[in-house]
Amino acid sequence: MRTSSFLLIVAAAFLYAIASPATGCGEWMGNQLRNTTLENGLEPIGNINDQRIQVLGNWVVLEFGKYTNCVLEFNKVVSGRQQHAFLLYYELIIDASDVRGVDGKYKARVLVQEGIHRPYLLSFAKVN
Repeated sequence: MRTSSFLLIVAAAFLYAIASPATGCGEWMGNQLRNTTLENGLEPIGNINDQRIQVLGNWVVLEFGKYTNCVLEFNKVVSGRQQHAFLLYYELIIDASDVRGVDGKYKARVLVQEGIHRPYLLSFAKVN
């Protein structure tokens, strides 16, 4: 009984996975684990050209590419807001180019835990 139930669940998950469309460039990705809307306490990033912010923006574009069928080339972080608490929360507007060389603006929400330098991408979407 347990084996057949397990196989049924695995088969259902497989069918769902192959029927779901892949996320492409400009399609929204995120908010999968929690609601990431943080409006209160966000402040503008003082120096958007800071190397740490630019490196984080590049990481975001690479991380997004791992989970989608979209290839983007990072250009730069153009603006952003941040909130510093136990976790560092960043909302970044990133300029990136697709494979045709067309520039676009993308909004990313990222969490970084102090002491652990591995960021966590919450969401990524093309902005109009």
